[in-house]
Amino acid sequence: MTILKHQARRVAAVIALILAAATVQAKPTESNSHVNKGIQFAQQKQFDQAIQEFTTAIEASPKNATAYINRGMAYRSEQKFPEAMADFSKAIEIAPNDEMAYFQRGETYHIQKQFTEAINDLSKAIELKPDDPLAWRFRGFVNLSHDMFDAAITDLNKALELQPNDPDAYRWRAAADRGLKKYNEAIADYSKSLEIKPDPDTFAKRGYTYVTYLQEYEKGIADYEQALKLNPNDYDTQQRLQYARSALAAKNAPPPTPTPTPTPAPGLMTPMNIGIGLAALLVLVVIIFALTRRRSVDSQGEPRSGRIQ
Repeated sequence: MTILKHQARRVAAVIALILAAATVQAKPTESNSHVNKGIQFAQQKQFDQAIQEFTTAIEASPKNATAYINRGMAYRSEQKFPEAMADFSKAIEIAPNDEMAYFQRGETYHIQKQFTEAINDLSKAIELKPDDPLAWRFRGFVNLSHDMFDAAITDLNKALELQPNDPDAYRWRAAADRGLKKYNEAIADYSKSLEIKPDPDTFAKRGYTYVTYLQEYEKGIADYEQALKLNPNDYDTQQRLQYARSALAAKNAPPPTPTPTPTPAPGLMTPMNIGIGLAALLVLVVIIFALTRRRSVDSQGEPRSGRIQ
C-alpha cells in the first residue's frame, strides 16, 4: 500500500477522534461549532469547504489548537504540505502537550520522506501519550517503510498489546517478519489479520509469501483466487496467479523420458585398420625396393657403345 493510500485510509478515523474531543466540551463555542462543520465537510471529502470552516474557527478563536490540527489534515488531504506543516507546528506552539499535533506532523514528514523528523515527532507523541496504539502502530509503519524491521516489530508488538484486534498492525508485522526472512511468522500474522478483517491485499501478500518464499503453490493459488474474488480487477494478482499455476504444473509434471545415447560409429583409427595400414605400407616398401634393385642390375649389364679407332 502506498503512503497516500494509507493516509486516505486513516483520515476518517483520526478526524473522528478529534471530533469527539471537540464536542465533549460543556459549553460549545462558536469556534468549535465551525470545527464540527469542517469535520463534516472533511468526512465527505469536501476539503475546500472544510478548510473554510476551520479557518473561520481559527479567526473566532486563534488559540484553538484543534482547529489548526484539523485544517492541517485537510490541507494534507489536498497535498498542500507546506500549509499543513505550518498548521501542525502552530498547534504544537499553542498546545505543546497535545500528542495529536506531533502525530499528524510526524505523519506528514513521513509522506514527504523525511524519516528522521517523522520518527522524532512520532516518538514525542508516544512520550506524551504512551497508551495510544495509533502512535505505536504508525511509528512501526514508518520503521517498516525504511527497512528497520526489528524496530518495526518492537513498535507493532506494543501496538498490538494496546489494541489486540488491529488487522493493520498484524499485516505490517507480517511484512517485517518477511523482511527478516521469518516466513512462517509472517504467514501466522497475515492469517491473524485475515481472521479480523478479510482483505484482498492481505490475501495477495500471504499468497506471495507462500509462492515466492515457501514454494507452497497450492496455498498461494488459493490466496490469490480469494484476493481476486474480493478485487477482480487487481492486475498484479492476476499475473501472480498465472505464475503460481505454471510453477505448480512444472512441479507436478512427470520427469522426461531419458533419450538413449546412440552408439558412436567406429572411427578409422581402430587397431585393425592400423594393422592393415602398416601391412600395406610394408608391401609398398618391398615393391619399391624390388623395383629399385632391378633397375640397378639392368644398368650394370648393358654394353658400352663408341667409334672404332
